Amino acid sequence: MAVSPRHLTRLFQAEMNTTPARWVERVRLDRAQQLLLDGHSITAAARHSGFGSDETLRRAFARHLGTTPTEYHRRFATTRPSPIP
Repeated sequence: MAVSPRHLTRLFQAEMNTTPARWVERVRLDRAQQLLLDGHSITAAARHSGFGSDETLRRAFARHLGTTPTEYHRRFATTRPSPIP
């Protein structure tokens, strides 16, 4: 883009109303949520969504959702409709 990292951050903030790091964390969190709902383990969800560890995923869940990955899975995995055969 031929801009400095600082200027890119400003542009990102102006367009997306968040920082690049927060945006990436939110995208990773969305992916982890979907993986948990699809039946993946917490460890697999952390690894496949880019968090790297269960603890990092747990902290992101607490920060953004106010819950743990285990509680999220317990509350929402059973409410998903069954796949159509």
